[in-house]
Amino acid sequence: MGDTSPEADARYHELLRRMTPERRLEAAMRLSQAVRELALVGIQTRHPDAGEEELRVRLTVRLYGRACAERLFGDVPEDAV
Repeated sequence: MGDTSPEADARYHELLRRMTPERRLEAAMRLSQAVRELALVGIQTRHPDAGEEELRVRLTVRLYGRACAERLFGDVPEDAV
């Protein structure tokens, strides 16, 4: 990463190495959930009148791509990114 010093990056990776596999998995799952929540908030901000189904479709496009959303939901808004 260009915004992280080599020292900070080395420290981060050392902390990861010290974690048990279970703790690393837990941390990855928390980060993944945080990304989903941030993406959903961004979508809700741009589309405040969207219902639950539309939000789910738009989130799927954001996380997995338009082709996946079309296979799952059929109709996908043109402006979904």
